[in-house]
Amino acid sequence: MKVLTTTLALLAIAAVSVNAQDAGKKKAPMDPAEMVKKLDKDGNGKVSKEEFLASPQAKKDAAKAEERFGKMDKDKDGSLTVEELTPKKKAK
Repeated sequence: MKVLTTTLALLAIAAVSVNAQDAGKKKAPMDPAEMVKKLDKDGNGKVSKEEFLASPQAKKDAAKAEERFGKMDKDKDGSLTVEELTPKKKAK
């Protein structure tokens, strides 16, 4: 019985430590071309505001998604292109 209890306690500690390590990690940002390909439902090579807001991530917080779309839509044409989603490299 002691062996079983000790084993279960060790497994619980191991599971908690693994989850704690994963919680601190940030997801790498998605490649802009992949993002457009994934979200572009009509195949025109752009992500419309409607397509963007229909994504699972945007549905979690629609107001935040609307704000984010507005910031990413640099030319304010109502759609996102790979160029708009690609971070600009800073000049040294």
